[in-house]
Amino acid sequence: MSAFQFRTVPHLIIAAGAAGQVGVHVAHHFPAVRRALLVTDAGFLRTGLAEAPLRNLQVAGIEVHVFSEVQADPSEAIVLAGVAMAQMFHVELIIGLGGGSSLDVAKLIAVLAPGHQELAQLYGIGNVHGQRLPLVQLPTTAGTGSEVTPIAIVTTGATTKMGVVAPQLYADLAILDASLTLGLPSAVTAATGIDAMVHAIEAYTSRLQKNPLSDMLATQALSLLSGNLIRACHDGQNLAARQAMLLGAMLAGQAFANAPVAAVHALAYPIGGLFHVPHGLSNALVLPHVLRFNVSHAAPLYAELAAILRPGVTGSDEARAHALIDAMQEIAHATGIARTLREVGVAASDLDRLADEAMLQTRLLGNNPRLVTRGDARAIYAAAL
Repeated sequence: MSAFQFRTVPHLIIAAGAAGQVGVHVAHHFPAVRRALLVTDAGFLRTGLAEAPLRNLQVAGIEVHVFSEVQADPSEAIVLAGVAMAQMFHVELIIGLGGGSSLDVAKLIAVLAPGHQELAQLYGIGNVHGQRLPLVQLPTTAGTGSEVTPIAIVTTGATTKMGVVAPQLYADLAILDASLTLGLPSAVTAATGIDAMVHAIEAYTSRLQKNPLSDMLATQALSLLSGNLIRACHDGQNLAARQAMLLGAMLAGQAFANAPVAAVHALAYPIGGLFHVPHGLSNALVLPHVLRFNVSHAAPLYAELAAILRPGVTGSDEARAHALIDAMQEIAHATGIARTLREVGVAASDLDRLADEAMLQTRLLGNNPRLVTRGDARAIYAAAL
């Protein structure tokens, strides 16, 4: 067995209703904190689901300021506005409450608010220095796993994104409360759920840092997610299915935080950047085509994962690998999400630009089981069209 390292969030709370006790948990973990910034988006704020956590924080004697300007694919301007608010109110703790975008912005505010570095200095791997503010994360979607990853993605231009990857981005505490996800629309549930399944699949087959711990987490995540996604889509008020999805997404997040994702994500990012397609849906659109491309190099591993989605599946490694691909396509079809690039506005004339953009994702492409050339990327997009 090769040597490896494994990191994750030091404290996790997984319980329905736990968000309503966030003040109790914050007071226990950070007794000196008196001022906090809650980072979320306006849409989630309108659901009313933030009211109980806000009340509990106030009861615990914590003054809370709300930053609700987060949008999908958050820009540098949004991050800097949040930092300015944190500095203006001299907050001592950052709380992320929302989907992956809110959690990512919360991470960056926690790092930047002390004033040690500029945002532009953080991009890349291992470029965060100094202490950040204490950080608590509460996900409201079962998808990104951002609550347990050391990664934040920022939109840096009209169509470009940059990543910040550093251990300082791991939260101090993550709270998984499925009651926060009950209002999630079926289409969002489907896209974020498939995103989490992609995390598990890519972590299990990651070329450079795959390890026994990430494998264990990825397989358990895939089992939970595949067993509950369709139920969660068809009955959004099913708390047990929602909690299983949230746990599965978190386990997948822990897996890919240590065994990074690869070509599915590399090819998904340009779709999101150029056509403003939600990240989870972008992943779902290219997933089967990337998996088919990888079969020649990853069939034994895909065959192992196929047994989770299709227990009792038999045949050669390649046959079982294709069974995994078929099962993922059936899940996507059952959830009703878009299945071709044309459905989200991509035309044949866009394929060259998408391929060019995908090849810039070197951080991700290096993890893929099979080398991806520009011609390969274009062919995958063409297959997904």
